[in-house]
Amino acid sequence: MITSPLWLPATLMAGATQAWRTAVQRRVSHSLSINAAGLVRYLYGIPFALLMLGGYRLLFPTPFPAIGSQFLLFCAAGGLAQIIATNLLIMAFQHRNFVVGTAYSKTEAVQGAVLSFLLLGERLAPLAWAGIGCGVMGVMLLSTGGKRMGPGDFLRALGQPAAQTGIASGFFFALTAIGIRRATQEVGGDDRILAALTVLCATVLLQTLLQGAWLMLREPGEMRRVMASWRVSGQVGLLSALGSACWFTGFATAPVALVRIVGQIEVAFTMAFGHFYLKERMRRSEAMGLALVVTGVVLALAGSMLAGSQR
Repeated sequence: MITSPLWLPATLMAGATQAWRTAVQRRVSHSLSINAAGLVRYLYGIPFALLMLGGYRLLFPTPFPAIGSQFLLFCAAGGLAQIIATNLLIMAFQHRNFVVGTAYSKTEAVQGAVLSFLLLGERLAPLAWAGIGCGVMGVMLLSTGGKRMGPGDFLRALGQPAAQTGIASGFFFALTAIGIRRATQEVGGDDRILAALTVLCATVLLQTLLQGAWLMLREPGEMRRVMASWRVSGQVGLLSALGSACWFTGFATAPVALVRIVGQIEVAFTMAFGHFYLKERMRRSEAMGLALVVTGVVLALAGSMLAGSQR
């Protein structure tokens, strides 16, 4: 159920910010391990998350909302799922056939729709389901880089490690969204932005403790590299905090699957950056994939508006 029209601009902003963050984080991942590169997002995101919450409270000084008893549980569950999903995706990239891993990780929107129906009872209009299918096909086409891969090719590729880790990554990203949505529902009051920022601060703190403790125990040398990379890592932390604040606002105000399929507009931002800023040529397959992603977003929005008008 959509509780505020704010979900749409928040989701679009999340997609744009995530595309930017990914471009910056590539610089960090070349010199850090998988876990260290993941920790950067949370550790350096803490001060920016706290600043956003503090700034919002100064602008809108209302009594702090009541927090439900399961708030920390859902924050920790969503945060841990995001850590696992990110690590699995990086592992998929490291396999020789990383293209298939990337494509299968984008089944997150479908997995999220199914899981949110089973776990949260969220229902989507048929048009929204059609939009999810269009978006997933578009991202898969983009992920193949123009290589011909029919349905049979993707099914045969299921046995490959890249595909398995890719699907698992999509599953845990879907669980992340569900955990965050439930955490925002544990925050009382009608201010969903405040709920999202509260969940963000709690989640990044828990993620820093979880992945930081793992890194200290298993890869203590990497912690020094994380601290030494503060110039670039600080940018990653800022963009991660901004992007997560927007994602969490979307999850707080609209169904998980709807937010995720509209969030795939991130692909369009990435393609536009490569085409207009880096002067990269766009292949025909990329144009077709991008058109499918945009069509999926339009169908999902049309389905949500139609469902809203029928209530």
